[in-house]
Amino acid sequence: MYQYYKGLIIREGTSGVPAEQVKKLFEEAGWVRGVPEWQMEKFSLLFENSAWAFTVWSGEEMVGMVRVISDKIMAGNIMDLVVQKKWQGKGIGQKLVSLCVAKLPHGDWFAHTSADNFTFYKRCGFEVKDLKKNGTCAYYGYIQAKKDGDRL
Repeated sequence: MYQYYKGLIIREGTSGVPAEQVKKLFEEAGWVRGVPEWQMEKFSLLFENSAWAFTVWSGEEMVGMVRVISDKIMAGNIMDLVVQKKWQGKGIGQKLVSLCVAKLPHGDWFAHTSADNFTFYKRCGFEVKDLKKNGTCAYYGYIQAKKDGDRL
C-alpha cells in the first residue's frame, strides 16, 4: 500500500526495506554506531519479523519509519518509531502512530519509550502514568470502542 502525506510517500510492508536506509535512521537517532558489515542484514530482518511496518520516503530517501510487533488480534507494540530530525514537527510521527492504531483500532497498544517522548504519545491518545520516568505509554482500544458505541 502507498499513500501520500504532505508531499511524502508512506509505504506499508515488512519486506524489501533497505538495510542501509534503516541503519542511517538509527544512526541519526543515536541508537546504533559502528555496525560491522556482517550485521547489516539485521536492519532488514527486524522488519521481516514484524507484524506491520510503515516507511516514509522523500524520493529515494527513507525519512521515517515505524514497525509493530503484534498478535494481530488483541495487542500491538510500537517499535522503532523514528523520523529524521529535519522532518520532525511536521506530523509524520503522529501519522505513523495513527496508521498503526488503525490496524487494530479496538486493541491495546503500547510504546515503551523514554520520558522525552511522553508528550508526543499523549498527543497521539496514549496514556502516560508517570511523566518523570521512562516507561510504557498505553492506548486502550476498548475505551475508544465504548466511545464509538461498538462495545458495551
